[in-house]
Amino acid sequence: MSSDGFLPGSVMSAAALMQESIVSAWREDVGNGDVTSMACIPENARERAGFLIKGHGVIAGLEVARMVFAHGAPDVAFQLEAEEGDQVVPGRVVGWVEGPARQILTAERLALNFMQRMSGIATGTRRVVDLLAGTRTRVLDTRKTTPGIRAFEKAAVLIGGGVNHRMGLYDQILIKDNHVDYAGSMAAAVRNAHAFLASSGRSVPVVVEVRGMEEIREALGVGGVDRLLLDNFSPLQAREAVDFVGGAVPLEASGGLTPDNVRAYGDAGVDFVSLGWLTHSPTPLDISLKSAAALESLGHG
Repeated sequence: MSSDGFLPGSVMSAAALMQESIVSAWREDVGNGDVTSMACIPENARERAGFLIKGHGVIAGLEVARMVFAHGAPDVAFQLEAEEGDQVVPGRVVGWVEGPARQILTAERLALNFMQRMSGIATGTRRVVDLLAGTRTRVLDTRKTTPGIRAFEKAAVLIGGGVNHRMGLYDQILIKDNHVDYAGSMAAAVRNAHAFLASSGRSVPVVVEVRGMEEIREALGVGGVDRLLLDNFSPLQAREAVDFVGGAVPLEASGGLTPDNVRAYGDAGVDFVSLGWLTHSPTPLDISLKSAAALESLGHG
């Protein structure tokens, strides 16, 4: 994402894309009305409820929850008692909502779904960032995201201390193995990329995935490469690549990286590690929206 919040190469800002997804999600969940709340709760009833943390992790999605309530529960006041990226523990209340009871109940699950998934991604990202402490290696996400909510998942990576890779196919040339094979060679693929940029007037980074030292030599021989992505290199092979490249271009390790092996790549000296694990396998943080009465019985005012 750019500093002004716009998705590179897109006409939509990140906030606008999120808002569009929230509208779609609301339509999916609520349809023509929350019949349970309409059936059980008087129209004029007002209540207060708090977001109760039930696990250890990093909170994310607080502002998205606010957006959910603003869209579908506009008469509900929203008050936060935590900030995005805070470490949280079971028993902490990170925010309150107060207003029409029906609106609170209707918006509850959609807000929690976003918060729980985003917090799970932020928690996993923070775990990897901490594992790399003391190295220069930064943590990147990938395009292995849930269709329709990529902006939320990538925002969660940022909240967890990571860095966003390309948002989509439009904001970076990433030459992968199939591109090389279809182009005929690494050199042909890189030269074709340069020719495309020159003829189209576009300006995006050129990142090249390499499968071994020979492809590294070939890509560097053509030049004009902004980063090399070391695909499925072992830590020992990554160290060899770091020594060979000597800082001429940044190096990214990718393919099969998990919290169990990521430190070895940091110690090898790569500039980035990219992990699909961050967004395709998060464990959601357990969060509930509890009535004020229920929270008072637990000692929360």
